[in-house]
Amino acid sequence: MKIALDAMGGDYAPIEIVKGAIESLPEIKSTIVLVGNKTLIEYELNKYKFEKHRIEIVHAEEVIEMHEHPAFAVKEKEDSSIVKSIKLIKEKSVDGMVSAGNTGAVMSSALLYLGRLKGIKRPAITTVLPTINNIPTIMLDIGANVDCKKEYLVQFALMGKIYMESIFNVENPKIALLNIGEEEGKGNQLVQETYSLLKNTPYFNFYGNVEGKDLFKGIVNIIICDGFVGNIAIKTAEGVAETLLELISKELKSSWWSIILALLLKSKFRNIKKSMDYSEFGGAPLLGINGNVIISHGRSKSKAIKNALKLAEKVINLRINDKIMEGLEKLSIEG
Repeated sequence: MKIALDAMGGDYAPIEIVKGAIESLPEIKSTIVLVGNKTLIEYELNKYKFEKHRIEIVHAEEVIEMHEHPAFAVKEKEDSSIVKSIKLIKEKSVDGMVSAGNTGAVMSSALLYLGRLKGIKRPAITTVLPTINNIPTIMLDIGANVDCKKEYLVQFALMGKIYMESIFNVENPKIALLNIGEEEGKGNQLVQETYSLLKNTPYFNFYGNVEGKDLFKGIVNIIICDGFVGNIAIKTAEGVAETLLELISKELKSSWWSIILALLLKSKFRNIKKSMDYSEFGGAPLLGINGNVIISHGRSKSKAIKNALKLAEKVINLRINDKIMEGLEKLSIEG
């Protein structure tokens, strides 16, 4: 098995990307194909000792920057690390890819060269949410689709169900819609129509609505929303978490007794920080694409990249895409 890794994607590329690849080698069986500037990649690789046959390099002249318009950049920079990584999947030279680069460019490139799974109307980006009771919870879509139809959201529920059952071994996971209230009649027309469809589809274990305050309570296993709402929700949560940790850190350094308290609670704070750390989850799969694509946070360092590669290998081994296709058939029969 081979996994392409966009060596030029993210704020800390290629240093942290290459480091993450090296750190992943003892924990995965796949060969890693680093895609990007060969000279820069080789310079970073020379810092480490590793099994040479486990790492390959595919040179790419160009890089799609974070600020570039995804659709234009993908067409204008065909020799970019993102596009080349996606093309390697199409050519069946690799089994999947990981990128911490421009999310829109990864999605645009995947749609252009790989296409969607047959019957899937729109792909969705999935993320894992930390919960207070450690019950596995994922949310989708978190940015792939700004405008959605009810049929898209129902398919997001399907893909989320397959992913939750396969990756987390949760049978018949609870599914909910992210809404402005818990009552059935709440929300805009899209959410209300989707509610009705999910409620009346036997294939789903539909819980109902959850509000933003419930995201991290572990009430349900899958939270469905359009990409506009999902992206704002997840980035707001990230911002609040970072701010809260900074405020706590500042207060605990304000006096001698608070410093002593901080030392006593150091392990507890470390556990809390770990549970909220995106690098623990590695990346978010782009579900619904005819290929295995993992999107990592733009600020990913080596730990996140290592975990993203582990996730990619797991997604490939568990045949997530095949299971989505099988689920789509069941949905059409039971629905």
